[in-house]
Amino acid sequence: MTQTRQATDQENRNARPARPAGGANAPAETLVRVEKLEKTYRTARGELRLFHELDLEVKTGEMVAIVGQSGAGKSTLLHILGALDRASAGGVYCASTDVARLSERDAAVFRNREIGYVWQFHYLLPEFSALENVAMPLLARGVGKREALGVAASWLREVGLEDRSDHRPGELSGGEQQRVALARALVNHPRLLLADEPTGDLDEGTSERVFELLERLHATHGLTSILVTHNLELAARCTRALRLEAGRLVPLNSGPRMELHPNQESEIHSRQAL
Repeated sequence: MTQTRQATDQENRNARPARPAGGANAPAETLVRVEKLEKTYRTARGELRLFHELDLEVKTGEMVAIVGQSGAGKSTLLHILGALDRASAGGVYCASTDVARLSERDAAVFRNREIGYVWQFHYLLPEFSALENVAMPLLARGVGKREALGVAASWLREVGLEDRSDHRPGELSGGEQQRVALARALVNHPRLLLADEPTGDLDEGTSERVFELLERLHATHGLTSILVTHNLELAARCTRALRLEAGRLVPLNSGPRMELHPNQESEIHSRQAL
């Protein structure tokens, strides 16, 4: 069973479309589609609406940046796209999957096979080596340990850390830890990479190097990427940059600035602490 499943996985990966070449005439397929998304929370002050009929479409091969004020819902949007949270209403389709209809078990399988995550904090397991951390998603899928470690080693080479494979996270710098986290996110060859402030906890020089690595991996591995960032310079280097305000996404530089409800940020932080 495991060998058959692994063979099928490899066939699926080989069949996935690469990033469209510049100037290509064939239109890229839509990988992510969000229609009239709503997300509400009950708080001590009543119902809080985070998104209001939010729409989003991301084509295969795009790198889309999302910016916005703290508390606007950027991370929550990534969680919904990656089946870590559920929308209150609206449609969410990702990698040909109706995310809203997934059971908890199917959502876990979907995340493992189709989604790569990179967070502001690396969330590496401190008791395991860099190599073992990268191999974790493969082991969770049922890949044999020897094969999983071999694939993980190739990804550590990809991010320039082959000589640090036996080091534990506490023995690595912040930039090195984030590069390990990026390798772990991509080890399953996901169709979609979700990155939540991937350089937000790094100094300026390290942040630039990590983002350059992200750009290179996006291009060479035909990724589709959605990243949240407060860095407008990095956002400008993406295919598109969108601003999340008043519950909707708009082009970063279009129209007058929309203001959030004055209580929205504090409300969101309050319900996250519950």
